[in-house]
Amino acid sequence: MLTASVIEKMIADSKGNLHDIGHFLKVWALAKTIGEQEGVDAHTQELLELAAIVHDIACPLCREKYGDTNGKHQERESPPLVKKFFAPLPVDPADIKRISWVVAHHHTYTNVDGLDHQILLEADFLVNADESSYAQAAIRSARSQIFQTASGIRLLDAMYPENVSGT
Repeated sequence: MLTASVIEKMIADSKGNLHDIGHFLKVWALAKTIGEQEGVDAHTQELLELAAIVHDIACPLCREKYGDTNGKHQERESPPLVKKFFAPLPVDPADIKRISWVVAHHHTYTNVDGLDHQILLEADFLVNADESSYAQAAIRSARSQIFQTASGIRLLDAMYPENVSGT
């Protein structure tokens, strides 16, 4: 029930920006799928899904403040926004802290800390590769450099088969 409430709140906060809404829903669906396929525990799965829903919470502010949604800008601006977003919801402060950390590092591919972080990186990449029309070389590189979960790799291979084969 909490996930549905968070989705509804995030849609409302998106103020009709269908691209942002569609993006976070796709990332959430893929993060949910990868997490379930990887067998993460129920608590980690819940935090993963909540982080996936709000992972781009800073995009509207970044567009206004910087004129772009650069990942580093998002990572800098997201922690207070995540804290404020979850404050009225029944989410433990320690869980909000973890969600905030994962969101603040969802463009950081080094020093990955936890399966929730890894899965969010993979889910976001899968969606961004389509939405931003990533080149074949970038997808092949991500497969070897970023993707770690068996489920994420299977999804990448299935979604972008021409990019994986090297042809």
